[in-house]
Amino acid sequence: MSTWTPNGTVYGTLLNFRREWDLWSARMTQDPHKAAPQAPVLYVKTANTFSLAGQDLLLQDGVSEVDIGATLGLVIGQQAQVVGAVLLNDWSVPHTSYYRPPVKFRCRDGFLALPEQVTPGQAQDWAGLQIAVRCNGELVQTLDLRELMRDLPTLLADVGEFMTLQPGDVLMVGTDCLPDGTRPRAKAGDKVEISALGLASVVTTVGAAA
Repeated sequence: MSTWTPNGTVYGTLLNFRREWDLWSARMTQDPHKAAPQAPVLYVKTANTFSLAGQDLLLQDGVSEVDIGATLGLVIGQQAQVVGAVLLNDWSVPHTSYYRPPVKFRCRDGFLALPEQVTPGQAQDWAGLQIAVRCNGELVQTLDLRELMRDLPTLLADVGEFMTLQPGDVLMVGTDCLPDGTRPRAKAGDKVEISALGLASVVTTVGAAA
């Protein structure tokens, strides 16, 4: 059986976990935005980022470590309805801006680690999901989807207010930070596993390009 790959556009959501929102709230009123965002803040993971299950992540161009971005992706079917979900690792180069992250930090080759398969279901099936992140076997983060600023139905509805998700698209619900505002990081030689009950895990070994 061939491994899964998205056949539509993959969208990410920024600032959708309560902890990170609270850490950023004081800066939201500053220039250039002057106010907290009223709609979901989205970005696109381009097709060059797709990394099939089991593939290594190769660090290139002087990058020595990467942020681990564990998240749940909602797979869209007909009439913008959710037909399944996947765990994903939305890698990024460490950076400080989460309003408009430059493409060079998020859209490098192989920077979206995929699972083997989609788990069928509806959005409400994962409302209370907990996602475990392990690096070299050590638990380094737990994401609780009950801590989302916009829960799954609300996120879908709010995105639908300004764009129509197409069959095959994937909407990632967001990645969370640690208490200090950073994300767990991995370097060459590390093995990262993202897992949650009932979903196919994502396991990636980080390597340095020759």
